[in-house]
Amino acid sequence: MKLRGLYAITDSQLLAGRFLSHVEAALEGGVRLLQYRDKSTDEAQRLREAEALKRLCERYGTALIINDDAELAARLGVGVHLGQTDGPLTPARALLGRGAIIGSTCHAQLELAQQAAAEGASYIAFGRFFNSVTKPGAPAASVELLEQARAQVKLPIAVIGGITLDNAAPLVAHGADLLAVIHGLFGADDAREVTRRARAFNALFAS
Repeated sequence: MKLRGLYAITDSQLLAGRFLSHVEAALEGGVRLLQYRDKSTDEAQRLREAEALKRLCERYGTALIINDDAELAARLGVGVHLGQTDGPLTPARALLGRGAIIGSTCHAQLELAQQAAAEGASYIAFGRFFNSVTKPGAPAASVELLEQARAQVKLPIAVIGGITLDNAAPLVAHGADLLAVIHGLFGADDAREVTRRARAFNALFAS
């Protein structure tokens, strides 16, 4: 599967009361990867929601990734995204198998990207590029970093952090393969606007 295009990330608070409807609207607009990101400790609810997302993703041909939980990912037979506090990638790769998509947060550090590549990551993620509601204190990344990573690491590059339709185009132009978006996609009031935004994000990769 070619990892290029819109990478939608769920936010339980932002999507409260319209979780599946907004996610399906995004999938309708074309999402390459969907990350289920939920920081609650209600494991039964997380399993229920993740199972519902898996069914939706299968219908639309989208790959599902679970944030920070390799065991839940293994249970569902999907991929996982690991932050720097989640330990090395190697155990997750062993657990999920060679075919699973495993992403790694590399903040704004090229060395972390090189380490992730050596440990078997499927893609690397840099950010934040702009002021982010979700992670306001994260260190800033630059387009120069993108260009360096493009030259040195032979993996798809995801970019995250305050990405909107107004600021995404230069990131694609400088080598981003995946635009990871939360508020810029799901912050819309109605489902039709979510679909429109998803199509517009994907159109940035067509030029």
